[in-house]
Amino acid sequence: MPSNPLISRSSLQWLLLAQVLVVAPHLLHAPWWIVPLWLGCAVWRWQASRQRLGYPNGWAKAALMLGTAFGVWLSRGSLVGLDAGVVLLIAAFILKILEVRQRRDALVLVFLGLFSVVTVYLFDDSVLMALYSLLPVTVLLAALISLQQAPSSPWANARLAASLLLQALPLMLLVFILFPRVGPLWSLPVASQKATSGLAESMTPADIAELSRSSGLAFRVSFSGAMPARSELYWRALSFDQFDGRRWSQTPQARFTTGARWQAKGEPLNYSVIMQPSGQRWLFALDVASTDLPATQQMQDFRLQRQRPVQQALLYQARSWPQAVRELNLSAETRRLTLQLPEQGDPRSRAWALQLSRAHAQPSELVAAVLEHFNQQPYHYTLRPQVLGENSIDEFLFDTRAGFCAHYAGAMTFVLRAAGIPARVVAGYQGGEYNPQGNYLQVRQYDAHAWVEYWQAGQGWVSVDPTFAVAPERINLGLEQALGDEQNLLEQSPFSPLSYRNLGWLNQLRLGWDNLNYAWQRWVLGYQGQQQLQFLQRWLGQVDGQSLLLSLVGGAALLVGLLALCLLKPWQARGSAQQRLLRDFERLLARHGVVRQTGEGIRSYAARAVQQLPQQAPLINQFAHAYEAQRYAGQLLAAAELRRQLRQLRRSLPWRWRA
Repeated sequence: MPSNPLISRSSLQWLLLAQVLVVAPHLLHAPWWIVPLWLGCAVWRWQASRQRLGYPNGWAKAALMLGTAFGVWLSRGSLVGLDAGVVLLIAAFILKILEVRQRRDALVLVFLGLFSVVTVYLFDDSVLMALYSLLPVTVLLAALISLQQAPSSPWANARLAASLLLQALPLMLLVFILFPRVGPLWSLPVASQKATSGLAESMTPADIAELSRSSGLAFRVSFSGAMPARSELYWRALSFDQFDGRRWSQTPQARFTTGARWQAKGEPLNYSVIMQPSGQRWLFALDVASTDLPATQQMQDFRLQRQRPVQQALLYQARSWPQAVRELNLSAETRRLTLQLPEQGDPRSRAWALQLSRAHAQPSELVAAVLEHFNQQPYHYTLRPQVLGENSIDEFLFDTRAGFCAHYAGAMTFVLRAAGIPARVVAGYQGGEYNPQGNYLQVRQYDAHAWVEYWQAGQGWVSVDPTFAVAPERINLGLEQALGDEQNLLEQSPFSPLSYRNLGWLNQLRLGWDNLNYAWQRWVLGYQGQQQLQFLQRWLGQVDGQSLLLSLVGGAALLVGLLALCLLKPWQARGSAQQRLLRDFERLLARHGVVRQTGEGIRSYAARAVQQLPQQAPLINQFAHAYEAQRYAGQLLAAAELRRQLRQLRRSLPWRWRA
């Protein structure tokens, strides 16, 4: 037999099927030309196997490689980087099929396919994708098996591949639990990924209103103790201290200043957050928060911020002190930033602020007066406000009187500043949907919210929500209840599972699926660094390199030994494989009314079976004679041959339920 034989047509079929399954999930982010590239290469290679086309020569291969590289450069703008690298890898995996003629080339293709399966986690690390990835891996293993043995049934190759995966599962779990964690491939940033959060370093009322029409998940959070009331769940993202007459934004100083001064007070809240990719550096937390997450610090405006943007799902532990006293002594620079207003514009709002400041000496009294004004006057909470002109604050406060949370927060901050009170807009999320199946909150984009915090001597920064004065149901119940019949929040997502929350069983199914994804992110994707150390210390006590190595080697040896015992079965007598097949033969015929009698020989049993099942006579006699030859005449015949004969007999008989 040649050392590097040509591959069979069945092996080629496995390889082509593997390419389909490997490339399919990449089509969500790969350039469009990947599909015609694969179709062209697959048809070319199949026709070459039928000798209707020749294999590509060196010039054709070079042209395909250069054309593919040019296509990657056009679609990604570069040949360097993770995103471009993944496209190049997928293209190479596709092109390789054109020169697969011998086993050596096919092995290279299989290994490329296995690595390509892993790269899909750069873009989608959900539990659904993890389950799907088992399918192309199984097919690649089946292709590998078909390359190492004579042509056999495709189902036999698939069963063997699935069996190998199941046998490797215990060892995989052991390595996952004990092997020291390093940053996984899917934790690396991909340039082409887009932020899903929508919150940015500047804000107009329309931005928050648009974000509130999205049902995308922002983050999930679980508390170690009792969960606070919904009205207390204000998840800070960032604050805005600069206003240009239309847009609120962060000043450059606020982006880089760190070290907020505050005093802990009351009992802290401990919770864990799994944040979805946002493309931004800030984290979501209740006031005032701290975390042990590496490369994360608390900024001057009390937000938590990482050094790098959140490009993949991020698990972190946080502790908050809702009653903390924040910055009793306000610096001159912070005072200047939080009193800034445009030199001109909105004269009616400035005049009203001056009137309020003369009537109320204390900031808290003035704030109460503004809230009472919002509550008593005919203001309306809506996602569809009128378009405002140049003096947007004046038009909102005195003309339209209809807007979203960002309208009220921005207008109140403007009035407070015009009255000489330091204030700023805070953007984040409010509330969240409770999932009783997992005892956690899921906070979505339509929970985006904006509120106000102002500074008062002796109290520091105080948070206040003008939306509560206009639409308290928004805070206590949620956005959908606050809007009433005005509009359907999910009208742009008619196929979202959230659209069917009123159907009990569908809603339970949705919550169960979300709980599964939450567990996947928390216990699998989040099993990194500190989480692994805490888990191992809980089970192994003191953890060091030596104990980890001994546990890993010892556990692997135990698992391999148990697997060897299960596969080899040294305790079973020789010939037991044939005996098991004989029992299968007896059970098969018994379902069709031919039961073997006690002490009846195989030859007599087969003769009696032939009388009742004459159409299957050749197959019954063939199996009986082969069994006798192996069992009693010493003729060596592989058990696989007996199994094949039994399979043929089973297919020839009409199907019946087992007795």
